Amino acid sequence: MLVLSRKINESIIIGDGIEVKIVDVSGRSVKIGIDAPRDVSVHRKEVYEAILNENIEATKKENIVSFIDFFKQQKRD
Repeated sequence: MLVLSRKINESIIIGDGIEVKIVDVSGRSVKIGIDAPRDVSVHRKEVYEAILNENIEATKKENIVSFIDFFKQQKRD
């Protein structure tokens, strides 16, 4: 992991189109601003993990429904 020190209003650039800027520091809290292209998703880690888990669960349910539908079709044939 790369660790960088930045002060308020200083930035880092990721790739060609993502800028991460330190907006404010207050106690143990740091506010950052992220400027990224529209096609790049930006989420807090806990939100990203929740999205992944929901997608995995939805896929499992879809696979079960597809599996059941497959066997129903087999019985008809």
